[in-house]
This record gives sequence, C-alpha cells and structure tokens, in this order.
Amino acid sequence: MMNRPALGAHPPPATQPQQPPDIESDWALFLDLDGTLLDLAPTPTSVVVPDGLVDVLRRLHHRLHGAVAIVTGRPLADIDQLLAPLVLPVAGNHGASARLPDGTQQALAPVQPLPPGWVTQAQAACAHWPGTIVEPKPYSLALHYRLAPERADDVFNLLRRFAAERADDYEILTAHYAYELRPRHADKGMAIERLMALAPFHGRVPVFIGDDVTDESGRAAARRLGGIGLDVGESFSGSAAHVRQWLAKAVGDEEP
Repeated sequence: MMNRPALGAHPPPATQPQQPPDIESDWALFLDLDGTLLDLAPTPTSVVVPDGLVDVLRRLHHRLHGAVAIVTGRPLADIDQLLAPLVLPVAGNHGASARLPDGTQQALAPVQPLPPGWVTQAQAACAHWPGTIVEPKPYSLALHYRLAPERADDVFNLLRRFAAERADDYEILTAHYAYELRPRHADKGMAIERLMALAPFHGRVPVFIGDDVTDESGRAAARRLGGIGLDVGESFSGSAAHVRQWLAKAVGDEEP
C-alpha cells in the first residue's frame, strides 16, 4: 500500500552550510528553476522571470567558463522559453533528458512517454475538482492543488491508481501543493553525474541548489561527487529572491 506523503514533506537536513558560501571560480553550478530561481506561482504557466535574472545567469555562465546548468522537472522547451534568449546546458523532465554543453539533446534514462489515457483521465477528473491543474510532461504527470488544497487526497489517490498500473516504472513525488508521477529510472542526481563527466563541468566542484523533495537526488549527487548540495529552505530562508540576490552578488549586481 502506498501512503500519501505528508503535506510539505521535506527530506531531513544534511550536514551542509546553513549560510551559502560565496560562489567560487572552480564551481560547476546546477540550478533548479521553480522555487529556486523563480518564485512559485499559483499555476505552472504563471511564473514570472524577474528582470535581470537572465543577464545574471549569462554572466555567471561566462565567469564559470560555461559550467552553469539548469536542472528541473520542466521540459526543455519550457526552460528555453522562460530564459530566452539565453541557451544553457539543461537537464529537464527530472533528469530524463538533457541538452549537453555541445548543444546536442540526449535521453539520459530509459524512459517511455506516459501511457495513453492517463492525461485524459486526469483532465476529466480534475474538471470536477475546481482549482486543480493538470500539468502533462513528456515523461511525467503533475497534478497541482495550490488553489484547491482540500483536493490533496483526491489528487494523490488518482495518481496512486495510475502508479499501481505500472508500479515498477513510476513513483509519486510530493512538491509544493502538487504531486507528480515520475519515472523511477530518472532523477536529477543522475543528470548531474552525467553532466559532471563532460567539459566544462568535469574536474570542477559540483554545487546544486533546489527547494523541495524532488531535488534531494541532485543535492545527494553533488555531495557524493565532493561538492555541495544546498536547500533553498535551509540556506536561503525559503526565498527564491535570496537565491537570485546571492547569484547577482557573484557577478557584482544587485538582486535581479
């Protein structure tokens, strides 16, 4: 039996700096997007990219000689749309796919598209639950209930039914007022390990920053590779604005 994760569930704190260290020139910087670089929004499509953020990322990319990547649950196309005109190395879909530093796109895990019918069934169910939002992705399915917190159990139970059909292939992760059905064989840590094997990341100190339980594999991978895994809640007071301020400081700017 699969139990519903507790609302706001979060991994236990690890022995890591409570205050973020200054960004060093030998770092390889891996950044989550929603809740880390961008403030969380009521819906996935209503996030706002603050003025100046793209330029700060561009300048960091230059300072670190290209060793900056976005690692997120969003599809690659979403990342490029949000950060245009900047084009960075990225790992999207929770590490299932990536754009490598040379610009080529590559699957990083043996995952398949969502089974036919899951998105349609989710949309039909959520139509009866006002305030819930279906966010289909190439390899995963997120259901948001920020605008209808009373529907948390309904959302989870629907995804639990889907997961039971393919228990060896899918797992449910909890995020900020959302549950996501994700392939078991892809995660952000795997993506970081793959990127760290390539120039310009190879030989640098990996540093990953994320804000929720979906990012724990990324933090663990960075630590395992001799680097740092930072949690937005622990090291940045839970504020994406503080992350942006920290990044801007590294290139001599005020907060974007």
